Amino acid sequence: MAERSVTRRGFLCSTACGLCATGLLSRVWAGSSSDGVPTRPLGDTGVQISILGLGGHHAGRGRDESRAVRLIRKAIDMGVTFMDNAWEYHNGRAEEYMGKALLDGYRAKVFLMTKHHGRDKKTAMQHLEDSLRRLHTDVIDLWQFHEIVYADDPEMIFAPDGGIEAAELAKKQGKVRFIGFTGHRDPMLHLKMLAYGYPWDAAQMPMNVFDPHYKSFQQHVLPILVQRNIGVITMKTMASGHVLRADVTTPREALNYIWSQPVSTIVSGMESEELLEANVVSARAFAPMSAQAQADLLEKTKEAALTGDFEPFKTAPNFDGPVGRRLHGVS
Repeated sequence: MAERSVTRRGFLCSTACGLCATGLLSRVWAGSSSDGVPTRPLGDTGVQISILGLGGHHAGRGRDESRAVRLIRKAIDMGVTFMDNAWEYHNGRAEEYMGKALLDGYRAKVFLMTKHHGRDKKTAMQHLEDSLRRLHTDVIDLWQFHEIVYADDPEMIFAPDGGIEAAELAKKQGKVRFIGFTGHRDPMLHLKMLAYGYPWDAAQMPMNVFDPHYKSFQQHVLPILVQRNIGVITMKTMASGHVLRADVTTPREALNYIWSQPVSTIVSGMESEELLEANVVSARAFAPMSAQAQADLLEKTKEAALTGDFEPFKTAPNFDGPVGRRLHGVS
């Protein structure tokens, strides 16, 4: 896909200014506070979720189960009630840790999302049963097709006996409430998934201060999600750490920029209680950035962002998970 750099005027007119003019930003920002962490609606699901979500991959990365359980419960106690996970994370360990953390009444306090790699109906249903068992729950609030990063993923999912049939069956069985999909490679693949016309409840994608300048999900996908009232879940807000390495903005400013867009939540990889506490402080203190402040920030990030070097997950296959790599024969 050919990419163009974003001019200050063009970007603002197509995002902040245009969305404000139609009242969409105020609609997404409308929400309440859960223990001091603001909430927003997840599309048209009727559900409010915390604007800060806990990333299951980072929470389940270590081998210390008690530490992981403590971190997850502390996040919930502080008002971070959107839980992210995936069937493949750490060979299931991440879901197992989260499942144990959600015992003792904690399951009822959260909106639980997990992802799967089932491109066909049978595999997807197998993954679902695994996730339900590991997470110690009878129902998953949001079940998402994980890592739509290969060109034929959409066709596989929507083929006869494809994964989309599992999604419909899971909803009919009452094991799943809502359906979504994720991807970090190419916004055109998100548009391909959306083009099937399926009534998606949510979509997850990378958004950060570099994204508007290169293979931009914010430019190409976000307006369609908002128009169709599909919940927007963002990830890689720090561009896998490259936002800090580029030394062009602060962590709080990077978060505030994304929260100033019409998104439902930011999934953050928080491995420590210190980082959790810092991000909760930022969430509680959030105030929307002005259009001028956003434009100034994008001017600062443009030079670093244009090559894509600071968003390697959009170009390098080593960011893709092992299950998808095996499925598509990528070494």
